[in-house]
Amino acid sequence: MPFIRESIVVTVGTDGRAHVAPLGLIERGDRLVIAPFRPSTTLANLERHPFASACYTEDVRVFAGCVTGKRRDWPVVPAERIAGFRLASCLAHEELEVIAVEPDPLRPRFLCRVVHGVRHGPFLGFNRARFAVIEAAILLSRRHLLPTREIEDGLGRLRVEDGLGRLRVLVDKTAGEAEREAWGWIEEAWWGDPPERR
Repeated sequence: MPFIRESIVVTVGTDGRAHVAPLGLIERGDRLVIAPFRPSTTLANLERHPFASACYTEDVRVFAGCVTGKRRDWPVVPAERIAGFRLASCLAHEELEVIAVEPDPLRPRFLCRVVHGVRHGPFLGFNRARFAVIEAAILLSRRHLLPTREIEDGLGRLRVEDGLGRLRVLVDKTAGEAEREAWGWIEEAWWGDPPERR
């Protein structure tokens, strides 16, 4: 299995504005691979404008806000060496140029070289609640692919005898205010009676 970095990828839309999306970047030697699902805005943006930034943040609200649609308008600033943007508040970012595309009907892979990288602040580590929010955001984004029971077990809505809800327990035990806000967005998105569950 490849090493995957959970990051926030910023691409440029047809209107010239930044599109912010959480994606796991696959390490392949000194290259990074972006593999968005089809159809997606990130995929369409990369096909049209083959540049992106990979932003690394400890603010898990960005992951939860994007996945749930609760907030997508995270502040960005211009990138330094590519025509694009990066998150204004991130600990580090890498500016990427697509150098090859591996076609796939479900998840094309955009092989990227790092054009420029900057560290903006120290990384003091994740706590368990931050990991839980990121994992829950990934589960929620795979809602159309995974069994409902697997997601609900992770989110903690089953009875104890059916599965403890491993992620909710971590949030309850170790979250700060930002992590609780992010978790609330995820629970509301899942349990807020979306049309397919009515």
